[in-house]
Amino acid sequence: MTDFPLPGAIGVSHLRAYDWAAEDGVRGGSPHVHLACTEAYVVTGGRGVVQTLSTGGYAETPLEAGVIAWFAPGTVHRMVPEDGLRVTVLMQNSGLPEAGDAVFTFPPEVLADAAAYAEAAALPKTDQAARHRRDLAIRGYLPLRAALRDGDPEPLRAFHRAAVALVAPKVAEWVPRWQTGALRAAELTGAHLKALADGDGSHLDRSGLRVATPSNPDGYGMCGRRTEYDIPLDQEGLP
Repeated sequence: MTDFPLPGAIGVSHLRAYDWAAEDGVRGGSPHVHLACTEAYVVTGGRGVVQTLSTGGYAETPLEAGVIAWFAPGTVHRMVPEDGLRVTVLMQNSGLPEAGDAVFTFPPEVLADAAAYAEAAALPKTDQAARHRRDLAIRGYLPLRAALRDGDPEPLRAFHRAAVALVAPKVAEWVPRWQTGALRAAELTGAHLKALADGDGSHLDRSGLRVATPSNPDGYGMCGRRTEYDIPLDQEGLP
């Protein structure tokens, strides 16, 4: 049996939101945005909210067990725990967020300097480093939220432009990841449909089960402590 990815070549992880209070008195994670990927929260326990910023305004969406909340690229999101919040995260285009398709809401002077941004966004190895990164993201987030509450989306649009400028040099490296991941998964489904229409079920001989266990059971994510899975994108060949 050959390797195959999760359905649609998505990424999956489990999150426990950071419990540290920020300068606005709210506990929670680091506000950030994805530029090419849609993200979904599948709430498996507890309660909380997700704060979101979009050009349509600011919103707070309640989270409780059974809720699935997802947001399109460009939506700044901040996870806020209230009572034992537990979330399973489904991420489109597995591999792209890890390669840089996520930008923190750092202050404009950090966003304008690629080297300063890279240093500030580096993966933390301690609670202190994770909290420092979260607090820096909050410092840039609060003015964006205040502007949207006043009906002004221009600061958010300026943040979007700065985020695009940061990631643009990386996009050429993302394309092969997308091609061998999500695109390949969609193409494989198309090939299976064609084969079935022709009465060919030979790909069913490659059936089987794959199991993954956490590769990092308690890492530091953007929103909280993160249980990660290292699931390869290699896929079976097209029939």
